[in-house]
Amino acid sequence: MKVTAVIPAGGQGRRLGAGEAKQYLLLNGIPLLVHTLRSFQDAPVIDDIVLVVPAGDEARIEEELLGPFTLTKVRHIVAGGRERQDSVRHGLVVLDNDCELVVIHDAARPLVSPALIARAVREARREGAVTVGIPAGDTIKECNGEGRVIGTLPRERLWITQTPQVFRREIIVAAHGQARKDKFSGTDDAMLVERMGVPVKMLPGDPANIKITTAGDLAWAECILTEKSR
Repeated sequence: MKVTAVIPAGGQGRRLGAGEAKQYLLLNGIPLLVHTLRSFQDAPVIDDIVLVVPAGDEARIEEELLGPFTLTKVRHIVAGGRERQDSVRHGLVVLDNDCELVVIHDAARPLVSPALIARAVREARREGAVTVGIPAGDTIKECNGEGRVIGTLPRERLWITQTPQVFRREIIVAAHGQARKDKFSGTDDAMLVERMGVPVKMLPGDPANIKITTAGDLAWAECILTEKSR
């Protein structure tokens, strides 16, 4: 049975202010999206990839990224939706019938390692639903709408969630279907699974597995890659 990665890559990069969708920005001279796809290309546990992109970008992806960088595991390129959750759902629709596990990973996390992907997949085979993250190192306060502190959350139980998140196919398809029916919007896919009462296992992630949101994040990713190359 296959393990398929669904990679939503529809970000516009407005906070980067680059005038270009962030998945096409260069990171160490290579498009950011290529770094992400290479990690899944190089992960033996991944059989194929569903890439979800802004509508109209399909041909560009084929011509500029997949062919030149030999990204052969990308079997489907799907037009995304208005929100990330819509895009992931579009990706789930084209899964092959023999897909057993679905790995969902944000394209904006280009430094994910094949080892982390493999660990998440291995645990998902046992647990059914897995996310990765890092323990919160700072004290986190809860505030009201006026900015006044109403409580301090127990730091020892808090995790900063990353992707990949891995689910048995039937679990994540049902979770997205229920969310659409209920008109519920979640901040990640694990949240949709949690609300159905399905336990989600948290695994230690990787501090280097950062999400590129600002120009500072892009610069930090460059530093991490430079350090790794040494």
